[in-house]
Amino acid sequence: MQHNAINLTDYLDIHPRIQHALAHNKPVVALESTIISHGMPYPQNVETALLVEQAVKDNGAEPATIAIINGRLTVGLDQEQITHLGKRGFEVIKTSRRDMPFIVAQQQDGATTVASTMIIAAMAGIKVFATGGIGGVHRNAETTMDISADLQELANTCVAVVCAGVKSILDIGLTLEYLETHGVPVIGYKTKVMPAFYTQTSDFEVDYLLESKASIAKVLSAKWGMGLAGGVVVANPIPQAYAMDPDAIEKVISEAIIQMQHQGIYGKQSTPFLLSKIAQVTQGESLAANIQLVLNNARLGAGIAVELAKL
Repeated sequence: MQHNAINLTDYLDIHPRIQHALAHNKPVVALESTIISHGMPYPQNVETALLVEQAVKDNGAEPATIAIINGRLTVGLDQEQITHLGKRGFEVIKTSRRDMPFIVAQQQDGATTVASTMIIAAMAGIKVFATGGIGGVHRNAETTMDISADLQELANTCVAVVCAGVKSILDIGLTLEYLETHGVPVIGYKTKVMPAFYTQTSDFEVDYLLESKASIAKVLSAKWGMGLAGGVVVANPIPQAYAMDPDAIEKVISEAIIQMQHQGIYGKQSTPFLLSKIAQVTQGESLAANIQLVLNNARLGAGIAVELAKL
């Protein structure tokens, strides 16, 4: 069976409110669904997803939560679909680029990661995506070769990803090296230092510090206007009031990684294991921080999308 021309309508469902916004050059922000099914327990996951959508709306943009529902790439979930993913939780398959054809062909539900959310956002024509933290090069990757598909997607797909930096469980230095090799700019919003998810700082600097949403939008416009393919990381530190102590969080992560290795957990199971272990040890403090940093990124993502729509 030959496919000469790709007909995305065979696979893609865009909510009418998102279609209307895109057709009229209104700002839209993509949101992922792994955070709903795998990021936190029900009903907190559904409450958080709806709060994040509201934060996007309050800052002038249209939220488009993305998932695969019954094998359809779905852009702009309604409340019923968000609740469905939240209730099913870990039963929903965590879906990255490699998994997409299987979930679609088998008409299953898929929770989209950073990589697959970027792909589907780009198919729909959405340029800005707000999430928690991006995946990256795992610690000990020099022996395990465990590198998130998010990084390769950032190298290829023209979507800006607003995040609170790299997840603290990863090797931040190697992740930044990988992004540099693939020509992916890392912008610090009002910071020169790469944030580390739960904490505002790390030992590494970003490529460029930009002080305004308008200046970030101009960079995106220039990059894609010149035909330079690939994404951009916009690193937005967690608000100070919710930031955790770097030494304390590092101790928890180091111990959780040892436990993970002893239990033989690896691959796509490793991040959920580490995040839940951290939440357990910090008595929910990390979960509260996680919610606040996602809301903070949603607000910034909306602001950038608003500025980009003006250009």
